[in-house]
Amino acid sequence: MNDSDSKSAPIFEDTIVAISTPPGRGGIGIVRLSGPASRAIAEPLLKLRHPLAPAQARFAEILDSTGENPTQTLDEAVVTYFQFPHSYTSEDIVEIAAHGSPVLLDHLLRQCVANGARLAEPGEFTQRAFLSGRLDLTQAEAVRDLIESTTLHQARIAAQQLGGSLSRHITPIKQQLISLIAALEAGIDFAEDDIDFLPNSQISTQIAAIQAPLIALEKSFSYGHIVRDGFTMAIVGRPNVGKSSLFNRLIQRDRAIVTATPGTTRDLVTERLSLEGIPFELIDTAGLRQATDEAESIGIAKTREAMSEADVVLLVLDATAPHQDDNATVAALSGRPFLIVINKQDLAHPESRSWEQSPQTVKTSALTGSGILELRRAILSYIAREVPDMESAVLTNQRQQRSVSDATTALHRAHQAASANIPHEMILLDLYEGLRALDAFSGSTTSDDILHLIFSKFCIGK
Repeated sequence: MNDSDSKSAPIFEDTIVAISTPPGRGGIGIVRLSGPASRAIAEPLLKLRHPLAPAQARFAEILDSTGENPTQTLDEAVVTYFQFPHSYTSEDIVEIAAHGSPVLLDHLLRQCVANGARLAEPGEFTQRAFLSGRLDLTQAEAVRDLIESTTLHQARIAAQQLGGSLSRHITPIKQQLISLIAALEAGIDFAEDDIDFLPNSQISTQIAAIQAPLIALEKSFSYGHIVRDGFTMAIVGRPNVGKSSLFNRLIQRDRAIVTATPGTTRDLVTERLSLEGIPFELIDTAGLRQATDEAESIGIAKTREAMSEADVVLLVLDATAPHQDDNATVAALSGRPFLIVINKQDLAHPESRSWEQSPQTVKTSALTGSGILELRRAILSYIAREVPDMESAVLTNQRQQRSVSDATTALHRAHQAASANIPHEMILLDLYEGLRALDAFSGSTTSDDILHLIFSKFCIGK
C-alpha cells in the first residue's frame, strides 16, 4: 500500500528515535524521529530560521541545551519534516541531518529521549511502515536486502521488490483464488436458489490456472536465494595441479602463494568476489594426498571439511600428469555439485580422460589465462541454471519460498479432491489453507513472533 490521502490518526501513540547513519565519523549524520510528538520533541533542540513545513528542508542551528548557555550553537543542520500519512512510517517524521560527529549525534539522541522519545528497536521504523500498511512484508524485507547489498545486481533485485514486484505478481493470483472460494461458498449457501454448483471439472481447471504461476514463482527461489545470500566454492585437487594459480586468476590478483614445490598451501585461503552480480566466497585448499607431517595433515583435514560445506566444488586435475587418484576423487564427489577443471592445457598430455567431454568439464591454463573466461561462464551457468527475466518476480528468502510452497501444496490437494469428486465443503478447506499461505506471504496473517524475528535482523534506525 502506498501513501494515502487518508487523515486517519496514527496507530502508535509513542515516538521513537534513533541515529539512522552508520556508527563512526562522517560528513553527515542523521537523527530520525517517528511518531506523533516528533515535532514537539525536536523543535526545542533547534533554532529554526523558518518554521517546519511538510516535505521541506529547513536550515537550523543545534542548540547546546544542556550547557551553561542554552542558546549557544553546537552545529548547523538541515531538518526535514514529513507529515503523516505522507512519510516512510505513515507517521510524523523529523530527520535532523547534522555533521557526522558521534559526540554530537549522541547528544541529540539523548536530548530527544529526555524530551519524551523512546529509543527505537532494530528495524522498528520499517516495522511501523509495515504495520501502518505503508509496505507489505515482502517490501519490508526488501529494505533490509537493499541495505545489505554488496553488488549492484543484488541492489536491483531488492529495489524491484521494494517497488512491489512480488506484491503485483501475487495479487491477481490471490484474487482468482478468492473468486473461486466465493463461487463455491455461494453454491453451498444458496443451493436451494437458482445459483448452480460449479462442476468439478471447472473447479479443477481454475485451480490449475491459479497454481501454475505459483509453481513458476517457487522455482525462482533457486536463483533468488543465491543472489541474496551468495555461495561458496572450494578449489580442491592433488598437490601442484595449479589450484592456487587458478585461485589467483579467478580473483585477478596474487592472493595465494604459488611455488613449484608440492604442498605449499597448508591452510585455507578465502576471498570474496562477485560473478555477474552474484556474490560468492572462493576457497583455496591444501592438496589432497597422504600427509607428510602434522601441519599438512591438519590442512588436508580442513580441505575435506571445506569440500563438505561448499555449495560447489571445483576439482582441478593436471592435464600433464594423469593420476589414478583422480578417478577416486571424482567418484567421491558423486551426488555433490561440482565442476572439473583440467588445468595446464598449455602443456597438455595426449592421454584423454573419460570426463573430458562432460558438460561439467572446463579446460584451462592458469599460467596463460586460457579458458578462464569459459570457466567463469561455466560456474555462472552451473550455479544459476534458471535465470529469471529481470522483469519477473523472484523469491529471495526461505520465508517467501515456504509460503508459496504451502500454497501450492494446498492447491494440489484441492485439485486432487476436485478430480475425485470430493464434496465442495472439503475442497474449500484446502482452498482456504492456500489463501492463508498467500496472506502469510504478504504479511496479512503473519504472527507477532515471526514479525519480531524478521525485523530484529534490521539495523537500528531503519
